[in-house]
Amino acid sequence: MSGCACHGKPRKTRKVRVGRFSIGGTSPISVQSMCNTDTRDVKATVDQARRLEAAGCELVRVAVPDMQAAQALGRIKGAIGIPLVADIHFDWRLAVEAVRQGADKIRINPGNIGEKDKVREVVKACKAAGVPIRVGVNAGSLRALRDNPNPRWQPHDWAKQMVKEALGEVKLLESLGFRDIVVSLKADDIERTVMANALFAMKSDVPLHIGVTEAGSFLAGTVKSSLGIGLLLSQGLGDTVRVSLTEDPVMQVRAAYEILKALGLRQYGPDLVSCPTCGRCQVNVGKVVRELEERIYSDPGLLKKSEGMKIAVMGCPVNGPGEARSADFGVAGGKGRGIWIEKGKQIKVIKESEWVNEVIRKIRGSK
Repeated sequence: MSGCACHGKPRKTRKVRVGRFSIGGTSPISVQSMCNTDTRDVKATVDQARRLEAAGCELVRVAVPDMQAAQALGRIKGAIGIPLVADIHFDWRLAVEAVRQGADKIRINPGNIGEKDKVREVVKACKAAGVPIRVGVNAGSLRALRDNPNPRWQPHDWAKQMVKEALGEVKLLESLGFRDIVVSLKADDIERTVMANALFAMKSDVPLHIGVTEAGSFLAGTVKSSLGIGLLLSQGLGDTVRVSLTEDPVMQVRAAYEILKALGLRQYGPDLVSCPTCGRCQVNVGKVVRELEERIYSDPGLLKKSEGMKIAVMGCPVNGPGEARSADFGVAGGKGRGIWIEKGKQIKVIKESEWVNEVIRKIRGSK
């Protein structure tokens, strides 16, 4: 972890290998996402997984609703460069086939995977192949809801039930001699999610996959996810992150990294400082920033080269020169032009139409 004072001491967890990555222990907090393609459509799924990988995704999950999807995993796995996670519900046989096809991790839901004899078969397959299991507990699919579909629970009651079911599944897996486990406890709101994860962390050293599930649209979901995930990370909780948005999965990856970057936990592209603009502004800051983000975040080379850079794009002389001087480089706007500043020194005046290309040239030319 970085030197940001806004997060607590990391919780000590066991380390779990997932392909070439690891979760927990002293490993960096990893970023993952999930394809929204039909897994049976191998080309579409591979194409999206590659886009996610280019955006920085470190583990990619796919839905496995039936045996045809499970049998497609081998071809998908062979065409991508990051670990493949199989998302299994209802049918344990899909998990066994996913392992046979080379999946790097299996996600099961204790609320619907079935009883001990079925879990035992999943464990047997995973153990033989060295594949870890994520126990994914969602508030909306708890076992307890089968008999009581409309419980009048308070948030702490939900959290306790989520933890109870997670610990029960962990105990079952461990009783079968299996310890390569990750757990997630997710609700569609911040309170239950944070409470459940904090309670679980007091009772187990199993690594935590964190996120707020079904968070919503891009803006609302990013705000909710940032608060929920940020609260957990600030307590030292969380070993891998997924931001769940009704949005292109690439934006889920970007949102996750921006949360980690804001807390000083990971680097991801530049720290792009820009003003909200006001009536003094005589340049189109929004257009410049949007174009810069589009070019940087769609180019893995630029994304990597710009890591850790602070770039200022400012619209007027009030805060513009000061922000640009405190950045590695940047521009302070005037009327249709701006002062180009590097390492605190004014270098030249450039037209607004040249700002984007000048920033890109500077990034490309950096060591």
